[in-house]
Amino acid sequence: MLKKNITTKSVEVILKQKSKFSIFFHEAMQGIGDFWFFTMRFFVQLFNFPFERKEFFRQAFQIGNRSLVLVMTTGFIMGVVLTIQSRPTLEDFGAESWLPNMVAVSIIREIGPVITAIICAGKIGSGIGAELGSMRVTEQIDAMEVSGANPYKFLVVTRVLATTIMLPVLVFFADFVGLFGSFLGVNIEGDVSLVLFLSRAMGAVAFTDIIPATIKSVVFGFVIGIIGCYKGYNASRGTESVGKASNEAVVAASLMVFVVDVIVVQITDLFIS
Repeated sequence: MLKKNITTKSVEVILKQKSKFSIFFHEAMQGIGDFWFFTMRFFVQLFNFPFERKEFFRQAFQIGNRSLVLVMTTGFIMGVVLTIQSRPTLEDFGAESWLPNMVAVSIIREIGPVITAIICAGKIGSGIGAELGSMRVTEQIDAMEVSGANPYKFLVVTRVLATTIMLPVLVFFADFVGLFGSFLGVNIEGDVSLVLFLSRAMGAVAFTDIIPATIKSVVFGFVIGIIGCYKGYNASRGTESVGKASNEAVVAASLMVFVVDVIVVQITDLFIS
């Protein structure tokens, strides 16, 4: 009788675990499907004229204006730190003169786009998620739908497109300031003119280095924008859902930046090489 009870309890535990796994799997697949349809809707509405130009330019200005100082500061620190930490290793091999080349290629190809995207995922993604989440909670989006307007086109398309276009611009400024920070880092223990530094740095950068970085920046901007809008636009009722949407937007966008980075690097290497 005791063995029978133990067996019954074991079966119940297994069934509960399977039930929890099936629920988690079902919710995950449903979330992926909802996000896929949300993304496809963006491309459909993007070419559904007339386009909300005023809202797009307003969002592009706000995204660039709110993030420019933070991105440039991060780029400057990134250039200085990378230069200072790389100098001892290059000195051991007698290749200190290659420092500008190495820093320029590292910043332009990989570090600049990825670090800028991570900063924007926290700054822009959370802002979009919180803004649209608060609009959903306060029923502003529902009011737009009732009045006959297209809230998706006005709120989502403009923000995603603005993020997609502005992130490569922010990456350009981050790269430029990062190289200037590297120039200052080189001159902490040396004496290199700005002309010589730029000639060495730009001489190491090829056109094939700029193409993958630009493609990644565009994709990063799209991913950050679409995830932030998805989390905010589909926020549940209740004030706590605004913070939850903002937090989930940052975490998901930051994670997807690294995933997209791996995929885009592989694809661009296949076509360029």
